[in-house]
Amino acid sequence: MTLHPKYITDENGKKVSVILSINEYNQLLTELEELEDLKLFDAAKESDSGERFSMEDVFASIESKTNLKS
Repeated sequence: MTLHPKYITDENGKKVSVILSINEYNQLLTELEELEDLKLFDAAKESDSGERFSMEDVFASIESKTNLKS
């Protein structure tokens, strides 16, 4: 991904803010979510207790939590 940031500077020329296009911002959010997922996956692998769940149970749990939010 290539970013084309524009900077806002103070009176001394020090960069104090960044402006991105909405597309670049959304791409950054997507990439951040993916990185967070990878970190969670790595943490789960490191703390593997040996406990396993069926896919059906996992999906049912996710669905029930999603339905509670609606």
